[in-house]
Amino acid sequence: MDICSRTMLDAAIETVATSEMKPVIHSDRGAHYRWPGWLQRLHNAKLIRSMSRKGCSPDNAACEGFFGRLKTEMFYPRNWQDVSVDQFIQTVDAYIRWYNEKRIKHP
Repeated sequence: MDICSRTMLDAAIETVATSEMKPVIHSDRGAHYRWPGWLQRLHNAKLIRSMSRKGCSPDNAACEGFFGRLKTEMFYPRNWQDVSVDQFIQTVDAYIRWYNEKRIKHP
């Protein structure tokens, strides 16, 4: 498979192929997430599939809220042009740790 036809799912499967830990793949109900070829690749990789319920946007609200804050607070304010993939991953990891462990949480 050439790099152009490689998808995020392929990269995830390759990353966890030799691991005993298998992540949950959560998606909305988009047609591409219900495509038989995509479902077969999940099944073959023994990944767990999670999908929001039809017409129930609160299923995705927590993730969408987090990613909205991540983009607003961490991603958009910076110029990423000279940042390596490894540096980007470290920055995202540091943000997630700060978000989960140190930020002020409102009750």
